[in-house]
Amino acid sequence: MIPFVGSLLFFVILVGLVLLGNAIRVVREYERLVVFRLGRLVGERGPGLVLLIPIIDRAVKVGLRTVTMDVPPQDIITKDNVTVKVNAVIYFRVVNSQEAVVQVENYLYATSQIAQTTLRSILGQAELDELLSEREKLNQALQQVIDRQTEPWGVKVSTVEVKNVDLPQEMQRAIARQAEAERERRAKVINAEGEYQAAARLTEAAAVIAREPAALQLRYLQTLAEIATENNSTTIFPVPIDLLKAFMGSMERKSTA
Repeated sequence: MIPFVGSLLFFVILVGLVLLGNAIRVVREYERLVVFRLGRLVGERGPGLVLLIPIIDRAVKVGLRTVTMDVPPQDIITKDNVTVKVNAVIYFRVVNSQEAVVQVENYLYATSQIAQTTLRSILGQAELDELLSEREKLNQALQQVIDRQTEPWGVKVSTVEVKNVDLPQEMQRAIARQAEAERERRAKVINAEGEYQAAARLTEAAAVIAREPAALQLRYLQTLAEIATENNSTTIFPVPIDLLKAFMGSMERKSTA
């Protein structure tokens, strides 16, 4: 009889310890416990030490930290009928733990599905050039739409970023040809602008020389000096008569006197 009583007492103590362990919960600062009592929501508990009524209370733990979730690559047909594969990343967190448990069965899975369908819907309304050049605007549109749909679940979507846009090979070659043609066009424009500026400067120089004939002679002498410096050889050049007029005039005056 005594061994049976001892075994029963040990069993009772063991059950009591198990129930006590389930009744005491330690909740971290970034967690909350959503408590149900006999199936009815009684509120959230935490952080810190939380006491539950054994068997009667059931608690669901919810994390409040920001979750980073990759959106799997999606096949998207753009507005101009180009098929691309796009993936993204979404940042969100739970702002109302009770709604995250009561309003949706699995808020992580539901948010992932909403992000995938919204990615196809929003990006499918944009053309390929917009998808490549106006990504910031598309990211904001995605964030607003996804956040509006997850708001009833107590989930706040803070950021959505399109990561990669994979183009077909033929489209990549077409874009490369377009970029090359654009570079050639810019090079021709820059070259024409340089020629225009050089012609304008030459016109200004011609106007100065027309007003001051001596400037032409000075330029002539400067060119000769440059030739003599660059080529180590003897250079024979004609002397313009204009340079000798003043000298000859002075000689005639002296001989007359």
